[in-house]
Amino acid sequence: MAVQSKEDMLIEAGSNELQVMEFKIGGRSFGINVAKILEIMQYEPVMSIPHTSPYVEGVFKPRDKIITVVNLAAYLGLPESEHPERDIMIVTHFNSLTTAFHVHSVELIQKLSWTDLEKPDKTIYGGMETLAVGIARIEDRLITILDFEKVLSDIGSDKSFDPKRFETRKFQRQIQNDVFVVEDSSFLKEMIINCLDTAGYKNIRSFSNGQEAWDEIVKIKEENDDIFNHVSCIITDIEMPQMDGYTLLKKIKTDPVLAPVPVIIFSSLISDDMKIKGDSLGANAQVAKPEIEDLVEILDGYILTRNKNK
Repeated sequence: MAVQSKEDMLIEAGSNELQVMEFKIGGRSFGINVAKILEIMQYEPVMSIPHTSPYVEGVFKPRDKIITVVNLAAYLGLPESEHPERDIMIVTHFNSLTTAFHVHSVELIQKLSWTDLEKPDKTIYGGMETLAVGIARIEDRLITILDFEKVLSDIGSDKSFDPKRFETRKFQRQIQNDVFVVEDSSFLKEMIINCLDTAGYKNIRSFSNGQEAWDEIVKIKEENDDIFNHVSCIITDIEMPQMDGYTLLKKIKTDPVLAPVPVIIFSSLISDDMKIKGDSLGANAQVAKPEIEDLVEILDGYILTRNKNK
């Protein structure tokens, strides 16, 4: 069955809300942002592929495209389904990849505020780095919103964040401008910072969500100093607990003091529809993960041009 149209599902940009598809694995409730979903299908047999991650079941071809299938129960260390013939595939598209995630059942679409999501501590899932964007309580149960970008990285589907690609630059440079990176995934945050550092950006300040970044930006503004002395550009994800990237962008661009600061959206959710939303809120640029080289090129355009014109 196909998911209802994105126009019906996606929340107004800047409202700090999201819609989550709730699904179950081993009796536990999980969630995925509907903006990542292409289709929901009944489970189909797959063809196994040798020498792949143990969490990759194989591939299937529902229509004209071969799609990799990830077994989320195996990845999370949870029991396999007792009735696999009833299982579901959630077909997604993000990070420029189309992937199907094998789950046990799909429940409801839930409307949440990002303020409803709390970041879990790192003791969840046997001490591994957290696999959750956040956890929300709905009625009598907790729903874990999974970090699907980390899932793809762990199974080897996404190797794009490699700082070595910047080591062959024709000249060495030390760029001292303060750049804010707002990203809730500690894994991706580290990858982005490593890439920017190798590209020459030495003063990077990172924040785990839009609220943390906004609090710091307001503090800087209240010091009555030139905002560009403290933040030359802001790179922000969209999906984040407490305050999402669109809400952060809206707050910045509707403030006459802060509005001149360039804001680049760097997200796995970038699509034609989502670009319209970002443009409507005043985003200076929007880059789809994992195109880190495009991000650095755009960042250079803002930072180096400003430095030259000082």
